[in-house]
Amino acid sequence: MHLLNADLHCHSRYSDGTLTPTALAERASRNGVALWALTDHDETRGLAEAAAAATALGMGFLSGVEISVTFAGETVHIVGLGFDAADAELAQGLARTRGGRTARAHEMAEGLARVGLPGAYEGALRYVSNPDLMSRTHFARWLVDTGVCADTGSVFRRYLTEGKPGYVTHRWAALGDAVRWITQAGGLAVIAHPGRYKFSVNEEFALFSEFKAHGGRGVEVLTGSHSAADTLKYGAMAQEFGLLASRGSDFHSPGESRIDLGRLPDLAGTLQPVWQALAHRVQRTAVASLT
Repeated sequence: MHLLNADLHCHSRYSDGTLTPTALAERASRNGVALWALTDHDETRGLAEAAAAATALGMGFLSGVEISVTFAGETVHIVGLGFDAADAELAQGLARTRGGRTARAHEMAEGLARVGLPGAYEGALRYVSNPDLMSRTHFARWLVDTGVCADTGSVFRRYLTEGKPGYVTHRWAALGDAVRWITQAGGLAVIAHPGRYKFSVNEEFALFSEFKAHGGRGVEVLTGSHSAADTLKYGAMAQEFGLLASRGSDFHSPGESRIDLGRLPDLAGTLQPVWQALAHRVQRTAVASLT
């Protein structure tokens, strides 16, 4: 089971990706993905289309979402897999989490205007398919396409990370709430790309401890932003905390993402894959619950 080509983290135009759910499904299938999940930020509206496309292509499919959480002053992402997308409490929680993004985007644009980059809000808006989910990535695409920066990485380093002019802090969902929304909807909660967070050793230990205490069950070991050292570290932490190991590219766009859908290495045989606990939730033919 650890050799299964599962890609359980990617984004469509419903959040900050550039492809439709159908195009993502087709790309995943071409790349040999056997089990796929669409995990848009705080949004589930692309799941019906994604499930239908995966079914037509013969891929196993899991419902997914990536919830923004504030923990120890840092933004952390929690991926939910295999949940009932029609669950009312989950839907309400995601709506509340999305609610602050528009005001945050205006503040980001104001910060960029103060350093000589006017029109950022209107510029970023041209890249947004879902106005409820304008993010730093949309501002980054505008700054690249207008020639301010060469690539999105340099945009983040110069303008959109903490201490830079376009960065705005935001209070997201609480860790316990996000895990509860997922688990009460029948899903499984996973810490996304833990190697990205700038936590001290004690803060990281607290994150894993509290996550598990709230009912969280998995951690991404293999993901696009992890180095080989990160993969080893979080594989060991999965075993230390008794967590299941997940695998997902975090693919957003053909021109931007570090790794393509389905192109991650195999999960180590010493780890227990998250999909073993989700076999009963895999959708191959039925998509009625998502429509």
